[in-house]
Amino acid sequence: MRKRIKRHYRIARYVFYRETILEPIDHLWTFVGTFIAIASIGLLQQAGFTQQDSIFLIGSFGASCVLLFGATNSPLAQPRNLIGGHLLASLIGVAIHKLIPDQVWLASALAVSLSIVCMQITKTMHPPAGATALIANIGSEKIKNLGFGYTLTPVMTGVAILFVTALIINNIPSGRSYGVRSLARLKIAVKRRKGLNSLSSDKT
Repeated sequence: MRKRIKRHYRIARYVFYRETILEPIDHLWTFVGTFIAIASIGLLQQAGFTQQDSIFLIGSFGASCVLLFGATNSPLAQPRNLIGGHLLASLIGVAIHKLIPDQVWLASALAVSLSIVCMQITKTMHPPAGATALIANIGSEKIKNLGFGYTLTPVMTGVAILFVTALIINNIPSGRSYGVRSLARLKIAVKRRKGLNSLSSDKT
């Protein structure tokens, strides 16, 4: 038991250590990426969506920026998680609100808990998406009145801006990479599959 605790402690310490190894230039890229992402969403809202009562800048986008630009290598920040997590959470959040419109406490609890379970099942865990599901139930009346339009605007439109910004900014400095690891894994999987196919053909 003690060995297991010590092992988990060493792993946790190593992960924490790796996450906090930052060069001073990393702080600049974190600032630049976050500023551009949030400013772009805000400007888009100001330019064409002012009549929608400032719904474009939902709180979960700020939390997503923490992962995308502050913990770029985290599995929870990867494109699949960012896009899939917010998509699932927004759909579930709206669906629950439509089913239980008058019980905010119950709708909120169901929306968040179901979103987390669905993200676990689909391997799209993205913590800020929990807030996306919650906002669908506790947001302003204008947000609630959007219905499933909430998924398109502001959620997926904002997510697209976050994703493109992260893809550009995080791949400029040599010490960062975003989305690249996913492509590398895909290439490795394809090579392995080809290798297995060639082995099976040789056996036959």
